[in-house]
Amino acid sequence: MKSARLLSIVLLLQTRGRVPAAELAERLEVSARTVYRDVEALSAAGVPVYAERGRHGGIALLPGFRTDVTGMTTDESRALFILAAQGAHSALGLDDALRSALRKVMAALPAPHRPAAELAGRRILVDPDKWAPRPSSAAAPAGGPADRGPGVELDVLHSAVFTDLRLRIRYRHSGETRPRTYTVDPYGLVAKAGTWYLVADRRGRPQLFRADRVVSATLTEVPVRRRAGVELAAVWQQLRRQVEDRPAEVRVTARIRRERLALAVRILGGALTGPPRTGDGDGAGDGEGSGDGAGDDGWATLDLAYPVLPAVRQLLQFGDSLEVLAPPEARRVMAEAAAALTAVYAVETPSA
Repeated sequence: MKSARLLSIVLLLQTRGRVPAAELAERLEVSARTVYRDVEALSAAGVPVYAERGRHGGIALLPGFRTDVTGMTTDESRALFILAAQGAHSALGLDDALRSALRKVMAALPAPHRPAAELAGRRILVDPDKWAPRPSSAAAPAGGPADRGPGVELDVLHSAVFTDLRLRIRYRHSGETRPRTYTVDPYGLVAKAGTWYLVADRRGRPQLFRADRVVSATLTEVPVRRRAGVELAAVWQQLRRQVEDRPAEVRVTARIRRERLALAVRILGGALTGPPRTGDGDGAGDGEGSGDGAGDDGWATLDLAYPVLPAVRQLLQFGDSLEVLAPPEARRVMAEAAAALTAVYAVETPSA
């Protein structure tokens, strides 16, 4: 579109100063002749642009000329304010500079785009940091590859959080095969270290839903009921602290056969509190082992943490390829669960 190309020329010249016509033509994917025609059109419209021939020539604007036109679309305006919401500026002491820059950008935006840009900063947050390391499986609501499955497209949730309507979702919790249905009041979406979460109130209390576990999402006709004066940023901070500050209750040491180690790392995910320890120098081991010999003879040592003792039964899926070494109460839970399973299969199935 010619109007977009003319605006691109003005913005390039404001940024670069004098630019050769051949370079402009290459950037805009047109011929040099088209660039010169565009320059004539800009000049006729009152833009003080001129062309200089010769070896050091090019297209330029008169010194001091600036335009307040940003050329941003609604989506571009949203993208800028979402990027600015990631909070990394605080660590660099640039919060005041950021606020000042955003005020200037907001003032330069075309009036129809300003509400969308402002709303984007309140409905979408980007948190680039990984979850704080902590010895608890609850520290990783992101789960692992084994928890993922087909779900609703992210753009469905993206569109939903910009409406002021309640959302009905079918959500599959980690470790469960059947989804549950919830009606929630969404505050927005958060991208945490590359994983998206829906932040919403459920029955008036904040809750975090991993986006790729949302099986379906449907807008209701009921107006959203957010808590008065509460915004996405505040709810996110509260939920993040709940996840990262929750104390670990059960620490478990286990050993696993080396050939099952890669699979265990993928499945156990957030339950791991550190890299596996082996006897050949990889992981955290230094060749001297951990004192229990688990890193020798084809075994590796795993350090895990669970919020409650019965959760260690997750390790039964590895059969005799994994042994819980400590604590004694965790070994007892595993033994009781294995005995119960053995009792089930010890009974002969009646003939058909």
